[in-house]
Amino acid sequence: MSRIDKNIKALREMRKLSQQTLSDVLLIQRARLASYEEGRAEPPYDLLIKIADYFHVAIDALLRANLSKTKPEDLMKVGENRILFPILVNKDGHDLVEVVPVKAQAGYLNGYADPEYIESLQHMNFPFLPVGKHRAFPIKGDSMPPLANGSFVIGKYMESIREVKDGQTYVLVTRDEGLVYKRVFSNMKDDGTLSLHSDNKVYEPYKVKAEDVLEIWEYQCAINTSKNKPEELNLESIMGMLRELKIEFERIKK
Repeated sequence: MSRIDKNIKALREMRKLSQQTLSDVLLIQRARLASYEEGRAEPPYDLLIKIADYFHVAIDALLRANLSKTKPEDLMKVGENRILFPILVNKDGHDLVEVVPVKAQAGYLNGYADPEYIESLQHMNFPFLPVGKHRAFPIKGDSMPPLANGSFVIGKYMESIREVKDGQTYVLVTRDEGLVYKRVFSNMKDDGTLSLHSDNKVYEPYKVKAEDVLEIWEYQCAINTSKNKPEELNLESIMGMLRELKIEFERIKK
């Protein structure tokens, strides 16, 4: 069900705009804006794009997220992708790393732009990570050895797809495949695509269009679960491994 009515009003009120002011910006009548906010009508696609551009949010977030439950100071405005998600912090003001569990992997494609979904994920504090927004993702399959199926990669959010460094590894969220972890090469200047390569040469490289990449996260560190039995891999055990990783990095720092 679309939440566009509540979200337009929520975003307008976050910016402390009157209906008249926003309707002037959008070049529409105030009564028309009111009909959208009251759920009596839905804006056409071209107007949705204009609203998304003005508030710097993804259209997915406008349609499906509940933005009325967010606070302006807890939202992160990013670059070209205009994706909106909450920044969770602990009592000391450090960013928290959300952990996407294996069972929620398929649902991430629907929830990546929904603050409620992101806030529902388990999260941990990793003060040793560099400045930026980080998230932990489960890896599926055997295409990127030595990481085994069920391993986790912690990635740093990339604001622009043009920041990709050839030959580095990234977690990508794509429209057709959902979450994938690959070695990436940029063809942006040639045909506007990225080439995705597996370290397991059984799998052929393939291309994705830049507009089909919803998010891209640069590899920071990983937990390899190759020595664990499948029955040992659950959210509780993964969180335990992440805590051990944090402790190990703290020791290295000291």
